[in-house]
Amino acid sequence: MKHLVYHQFGEPDVLTVEEAPVPEPGPEDVLVRVVAAGLNPIDWKTRRGLGFAARQIENRLPWTPGYDMAGEVVAVGQKVATLVPGDRVMGMVGFPTSGGACAQFLVVPSVDLAIVPEELELLPAAGLPLAGLTAWQALFDVGELEPGQKVLVHAGAGGVGHLAVQFALERGAHVIATASADNRDFLAGLGVHEVIDYHQEDFADECYGLDLVLDLVGGDTGKRSLHALSEHGVLVTIPTVTADEIVSEAERMGLKAHGMTVRPDVFQLEEILELIEDGDVRVHVDGVFPLSDAAAAHRLLEGGHVRGKLVLDLWGD
Repeated sequence: MKHLVYHQFGEPDVLTVEEAPVPEPGPEDVLVRVVAAGLNPIDWKTRRGLGFAARQIENRLPWTPGYDMAGEVVAVGQKVATLVPGDRVMGMVGFPTSGGACAQFLVVPSVDLAIVPEELELLPAAGLPLAGLTAWQALFDVGELEPGQKVLVHAGAGGVGHLAVQFALERGAHVIATASADNRDFLAGLGVHEVIDYHQEDFADECYGLDLVLDLVGGDTGKRSLHALSEHGVLVTIPTVTADEIVSEAERMGLKAHGMTVRPDVFQLEEILELIEDGDVRVHVDGVFPLSDAAAAHRLLEGGHVRGKLVLDLWGD
């Protein structure tokens, strides 16, 4: 089989496609023919040697990246009773130290996988797990978003953002998003109530009394967002590099802010999949790349401004 590997941290050209034997599933595992793998910002940051995941794998290189996958079960371990060959499955796998999703075949514990509904193609399914769970946990587990509350989502058209605005709308919140002018119609089409063009407008002037801010940008944007909160509001910031300074600033102001690291949760993923099955949420894929073009995909992702998700087609030319 083919899989993506890097032997050292660095620029996208450290990514290489190599051959490896197809792994064998253990008693509680399944072997999945991976159709597609999703890309996330943590992938390029880790490849560069940045962030908490890089610190945990730096002595374990070479490493096959990827935490999001979708594919078909081809074999099951002797103790697996919930899945059978032919099942279409998806999951957030190997987080944060094992990775491995950017491979044509992957052994995964059966408990880490969810069944892909018929309404969802495998390519967009691969883009859902990590971004979807990040949005879900930030809004509902940490942010405790309730119907009728006002929420601001920064980078609302991005991978996490475009799912977060849909989840918040489904929960009955009033949703505001920051984005570029190019994404105004996209977000309006998802149902977002207010779109703030961050090139032309200052969200700090437009927003006040917010119940929740989902900060997907970090840094100065996160700190300035604190001024838009109500006294009982909360800010959830996702970029780990600046989370501590934003939380400290919130404490200084007498406000609540939290950093967050996503965790795998199949039950939450199944809740998200029900929304997709019902037609209430959709995954937008901005680009599909063959495994041989993984470096180009990383460059695009690292440059920012991707609408929705990028995925790798593991069997494409």
